[in-house]
Amino acid sequence: MGIFSAEHYLGLVALGIGVGCYGTLIGAGGGFVLMPVLLLLYPQQDADLLTSISLAVVFFNALSGSEAYALLKRIDYRSGLMFSAATIPGAVLGALNTAYVPRRVFDLIFSVLLLAAAVFLGWRPRKAGTGGKSMNAAHHKMVRRVVDVHGIVYEYDFNWLLGMGISLIVGYVSSFLGIGGGIIHVPALSFLLNFPVHIATATSHFILAIMALTGTVVHILTGTFAHGVHRTIALAIGVVLGAQIGARLSERLQGSWIIRSLAVALGLVGLRILIVAL
Repeated sequence: MGIFSAEHYLGLVALGIGVGCYGTLIGAGGGFVLMPVLLLLYPQQDADLLTSISLAVVFFNALSGSEAYALLKRIDYRSGLMFSAATIPGAVLGALNTAYVPRRVFDLIFSVLLLAAAVFLGWRPRKAGTGGKSMNAAHHKMVRRVVDVHGIVYEYDFNWLLGMGISLIVGYVSSFLGIGGGIIHVPALSFLLNFPVHIATATSHFILAIMALTGTVVHILTGTFAHGVHRTIALAIGVVLGAQIGARLSERLQGSWIIRSLAVALGLVGLRILIVAL
């Protein structure tokens, strides 16, 4: 797989810091930023190797970010554990299926997903969850109350059955593409399940840590990850530092800005990958 220079690994550490900061800020784990960069940096390498690296880095980012969000007391642990359990079967299947998809087809699928997510978020940025009452069916409704470290109270209800179904799909898609799933889970929690944006980003990170670890373990067992260990270590050092910065910055930003920022980033990255794939 080639021997890389010290400068190359230092560059990966710097990349990791940026990925960790932005990924934690928007609750997406950073995989949607890291994976396209890996695709561009290593055009000759198989998608399953790159997704194994990305998923492992997402795990370290999500773990570090979750620790920071836990200190802010913004994680909905009960919902997070429930949705995490639903992501695990999908994460296992997604990690196994990546090896059977040609690189060009993988790039096309990846870019289309990013562009679709960008359009959806850009079209409806003001309808994200605010913690009010939702339209969920009463027999499938769960009510939550979260009080963060600053004493801010978040009260909301959501359809747990819909959330489980979404999480199963997120587990598969995110593990298959190596993106962590936050780009799907944060909008889903906000738009469809009525989570306040700050709770959605924090809880999404908690779910990501469990899901990304599952996908990474599958890649380790299949032997794919063995060729990406050194690059993963360099990136992981960066994301652990960047995740702490991103979690702190999230306190100063409004939820609507986070959603709009995510939409813009997805659109730009999606266009870039689509151009290269075509």
